[in-house]
Amino acid sequence: MTYEDMKNMLMTVDDPAMRLEILMDFGRILEPVPDGAECHEIVGCASFVQICRRGNQFFGVADSGLVRGIVAVILALVNGKTPEQIKQMDLSGEFSSLKLNLGAGRLNGVNSMIRFLQNL
Repeated sequence: MTYEDMKNMLMTVDDPAMRLEILMDFGRILEPVPDGAECHEIVGCASFVQICRRGNQFFGVADSGLVRGIVAVILALVNGKTPEQIKQMDLSGEFSSLKLNLGAGRLNGVNSMIRFLQNL
């Protein structure tokens, strides 16, 4: 599923709780991490999160359904892009445009994931 598909699905729903349910559904479609992918644990997340990369393809692991959904959205934004292209992106602004009702702890984790990706 592309980021645009995800964004379109989220924008069709006004109920904040339903939007979070949709976000958790996105986490269920994360592809498994393939052999040979380079994985890094993301420091600053309340949950266990790894972002993995093989070439310009990204994969993720998280121990929470909601966080898996967040990882899926962020990775959909960057999948197929080079580190140079990712550095040029406004990942924070784009993620904020989804208007997800996340607490401060989750937003710290989002910012940690974004920092990691923009410093590849």
